[in-house]
Amino acid sequence: MTRCTDTPAAWDERTQLTTFLDYTRDTARAKCEGLSEENARTAPLPNSPLMTVSGVINHLRWVEYYWFQVILLGEEDLAPMTDEDPDREMRIAVGFPLPQLLAEYAEQSRRYRELAAATPLDQKSVGTIRDGLRVDLRWILHHLVEETARHNGHLDILREMLDGTTGN
Repeated sequence: MTRCTDTPAAWDERTQLTTFLDYTRDTARAKCEGLSEENARTAPLPNSPLMTVSGVINHLRWVEYYWFQVILLGEEDLAPMTDEDPDREMRIAVGFPLPQLLAEYAEQSRRYRELAAATPLDQKSVGTIRDGLRVDLRWILHHLVEETARHNGHLDILREMLDGTTGN
């Protein structure tokens, strides 16, 4: 896998934001390179039985879905999470091969990259977050960089615990 750089090709705000988001996405995928299927489904943290590499990748996929499709576009929420099982995306991930999860995440990222390129940064969301607040695409991109980077830290820890790999 070729990892992108966090240095943008241009210095406008949109290019900087999307470059950082792509960089964090690519970093998440890079942390999965060479990982066995068994290890991808293993939860090495004793108090976090759903914290698997597969679960984190699936979570990232569904987080982006939520922010782009449900919040920005106002579409119906078809994510696997429910009020009764809010972590379902983590739970069901172990039932899918890691390459499939990574391919779905990459394809979805491609589509959202196109959506972000065609949408003004100031575009307010159709859907709302807490207290009826409508956020703009700029806020969503910032939030997704933060969310993905935070979970890359989880992937670092999981990978080192699973097979000793560090530094991806």
